[in-house]
Amino acid sequence: MAKKSREQWGSKIGFILAAAGSTVGLGNIWRFSYVAGNEGGAAFVLIYLGVIFFFGYPLLCTEIAIGRTTQKNPVGAFKALAPNSPWWLVGALSVLTSFFILSYYSVIAGWSLSYTFKALLGAFTPGADFAGLFVGHISQIWEPIIWHAVFMLITLTIIGAGVVNGIQRVSKVLMPLLFILLILLVVRGLTLDGAGAGIDFYLSPDFSKVDGGTFSAALGQAFYTLSLGMAIMITYGSYLNKEDNIGDSSRMVIGLDTMVAILAGLAIFPAVFAFGFEPNSGPGLAFITLPAVFASMPLGAFFGFLFFLLLSIAALTSTISLLEPSVSYLIDEKGWERKTASLVVGTAIFLVGIPASLGYSVLSDVSFLGLDLLDSYDFITNAVFLPIGGLLTSIFAGYVWGSKNAAQELNTPPGKFAFGKWYEMLLKYIIPAAILVVLFVGLYAQIVG
Repeated sequence: MAKKSREQWGSKIGFILAAAGSTVGLGNIWRFSYVAGNEGGAAFVLIYLGVIFFFGYPLLCTEIAIGRTTQKNPVGAFKALAPNSPWWLVGALSVLTSFFILSYYSVIAGWSLSYTFKALLGAFTPGADFAGLFVGHISQIWEPIIWHAVFMLITLTIIGAGVVNGIQRVSKVLMPLLFILLILLVVRGLTLDGAGAGIDFYLSPDFSKVDGGTFSAALGQAFYTLSLGMAIMITYGSYLNKEDNIGDSSRMVIGLDTMVAILAGLAIFPAVFAFGFEPNSGPGLAFITLPAVFASMPLGAFFGFLFFLLLSIAALTSTISLLEPSVSYLIDEKGWERKTASLVVGTAIFLVGIPASLGYSVLSDVSFLGLDLLDSYDFITNAVFLPIGGLLTSIFAGYVWGSKNAAQELNTPPGKFAFGKWYEMLLKYIIPAAILVVLFVGLYAQIVG
């Protein structure tokens, strides 16, 4: 039987929007804002931008290059570049990482989708107990699971439609809509009385608050938001043709991703300060603090609805990309049909995510290193699997595939920015060293701290 030809992106902009959709998610709008709040605002933002340029950009290009040069899923890509060796396990680890991240990411995305409807139905009223509303939602058994299921059903429906008809088509609609909603929220936040304090916090650096943890948080956030070590960019790169320069496309992806993160801060911090709330309220910023902020402002229910619709759309563009590596693996390596692979993998991910959802109700007594189940999923994948995957990928590209081969792929065709000695130095020495520091700092802080 003749082998099926591999799907490819229908256009360069299709790839850019899909890849940007992967990077733009809860990590930009929710996680970036509360990490910036915890790490001192503008000083963290500047360090984060430096980390994105020196570490995130080269590693993002490298992962896309591995996918494009082999035209295979992550497991097949490592097998092709290092045959008869155990390096394929790095691809398997990255696929497994995206699988587990999606299992709990979909639970949080379900919360966001639920809050979209809560805002629409008038739950955001002045004086409401928003902490009680949030705890009441996540501590139920069935409601969070149902929303988790709804989000996974939407995701696997899009993936089942294919690369062009599913991922690319939806990304072309969702990404512009996301920017429109975000700009509306920014305009509203900046026009509130007292918004200036939030702007100062966000845009005026205070380097006295910078310590080793700030750099660790910036690198961890860069990995999280750029989908590095998750098999996504290798998979998306495998659908990219040889006529597009990877470096040029990657800069546009990073530009869109960073723009959303910066705009999210401009939407959130002015509003938070305008109504006297704390900017460093952690994950509760999205589901407790911001609903209280929306309830305090004119047309708050409408803007609350817009925010959680925005959060849900951002989550969806990421859940699509998180599901694709596992589906691509089954299609390439096992010969499955796309719809069958999507259904089986999507169902498995949904089932694995159920304990994370129940960790706030019937499984609330279960913990790992003092963390509840959902936070345990997050810690294991983001603090352990992601940096290990990124470290091994950089070592593989630098020494096994070869930094010169990687640079040659990135310079084909020639782009505006040539990959030379600077890239090889980063790939072989600086990036692995930086990842090792983040890995040990994160583990030490959780285990000892």
